[in-house]
Amino acid sequence: MIRRKGNLYVISAPSGTGKGTICAELLKDPVNDFSVSMTTREPREGEVHGRDYFFVTREEFISNIEAGNFLEHAENFDNLYGTPKEMVLKKLERRHNVILDIDVKGGLQVKKAMPEAILIFILPPSLTELRSRLEGRGTESAEKVEKRLGEALNEIRLIGEYDYCLINDDLDSAVENIRSIMTAESLRVPESVRQIIRKYEQEV
Repeated sequence: MIRRKGNLYVISAPSGTGKGTICAELLKDPVNDFSVSMTTREPREGEVHGRDYFFVTREEFISNIEAGNFLEHAENFDNLYGTPKEMVLKKLERRHNVILDIDVKGGLQVKKAMPEAILIFILPPSLTELRSRLEGRGTESAEKVEKRLGEALNEIRLIGEYDYCLINDDLDSAVENIRSIMTAESLRVPESVRQIIRKYEQEV
């Protein structure tokens, strides 16, 4: 039997593309696991330390950066966010797939730190459809919607850095496409190929 570690998947998409819903569906599969991020922002009502985020002070976060403890980190709206490396590695060793729901900049940081990571980009059917989805939320001003569309286009321009891309025009199809990618990646010839060959040579 070939013993494999789990795979690390980075899933990125412009805001409003449905990335969060897709990741929630993928996490229903027992083999898939989620990496809890660390942040300096205050917990929101109902959020639990260690389940939703690791809530730390800015000083603690910076100490972790200096110690090289993150796969990726970034600052958004004056708060720091990052993916702790050790937790991800432990889950991979337990043969769990780890899913990172992060933006493109974070995804490229992860790829640099762990070249074996598999990057998947989810596209909206069109920017017109994305605009409709963002406006349909009713939570953002017209100016903010335009800003998000500009950010979306900048992210789309970087899909050549990703391994796979798919269009989310149907949730079930998008989820099944990613599951197909995961199945194919689980069967990829591993780096330990020489051990596999020797196993069969010993039987001759």
